[in-house]
Amino acid sequence: MASTMTRKEILGKVYKMIPPMLEKFHKGQLGRVAVIGGSEDYTGAPYFSAMASAKLGCDMSHVICEPGAAAVIKTYSPNIMVHPYMRQQKNLAQSETIDSISEQVVAMLDRLHVVVIGPGLGRDPAMQETCARVITEARKKNVSFVLDADGLYLAQTRPDLVHGYKECILTPNVVEFGRLAKAQNIDTAKEDPSKLCEKLSNAFGGVTIIQKGAVDYISNGQQTLVSEGEGGFKRSGGQGDTLTGSLATLLAYRKAYLERIWDHENDMKPDELLAYVAYGGSAITRECSRRAFMTQGRSLQASDLTEQVHPAFLDIIGEPTEELSKL
Repeated sequence: MASTMTRKEILGKVYKMIPPMLEKFHKGQLGRVAVIGGSEDYTGAPYFSAMASAKLGCDMSHVICEPGAAAVIKTYSPNIMVHPYMRQQKNLAQSETIDSISEQVVAMLDRLHVVVIGPGLGRDPAMQETCARVITEARKKNVSFVLDADGLYLAQTRPDLVHGYKECILTPNVVEFGRLAKAQNIDTAKEDPSKLCEKLSNAFGGVTIIQKGAVDYISNGQQTLVSEGEGGFKRSGGQGDTLTGSLATLLAYRKAYLERIWDHENDMKPDELLAYVAYGGSAITRECSRRAFMTQGRSLQASDLTEQVHPAFLDIIGEPTEELSKL
């Protein structure tokens, strides 16, 4: 069912979820996020995701990746913590197994609020299997996660990994959405385009999905929001990584809201907050794209969006104060 709330009303809900900046907070309370991906061929995607998370205010932003990718990503920024724990099949040492690799990554879950799985991951079987085990353990520990890019291949081929788990968000583009729909026996040519996201969400047991496109449809199977803020016209690779990083930080803020680390009305429930997270991430990313395109035009690259995350947040949502957060 389509929501009747206006864009202003929805963003007002997002605003109420954002923790104000208070002296009493300590390191880590406003978000501990890890991006899992980064094969030796793809180093930009996990960096852009982790930096978007950091620029939106996450306290601690990690990348968990292949050693070859780690060496490169470490040179991009000293602000990101990089862990060379992942392995492609061909790079497994004699003493290493998928079990031993997975254990290292899974062990980090107790230190994290949110995990992003997919940026730069690739289809390597060892990388995919490690992420499948991370998803399984994340569900046991009730850790929120975002699936994008090759992380969505796991949802496509092993839907049981995510089916019915309400603490996750899938972010498919048009091609990825088509693959997920086909895997769930949904004929996209025969369905109302405005209902497709809702139908796919229900097929996955009510998982929140952001169907990226000219407008972004966001649905948990019961409620559908439409994010249609203006974006840029350049479709360079890597812009979706700004979305995943933004979602991760907003999910961490959602956790802080639910744990009431500051005084607020506590009048929003976990499920509705998840929809607001998805909408907020979409709105911020679209505004990043619009702002970057205004200055860069057809030369726009994914890195141009990174520097727009905080200005876009200020324009779209606004910086809360302790007093205003109680309104």
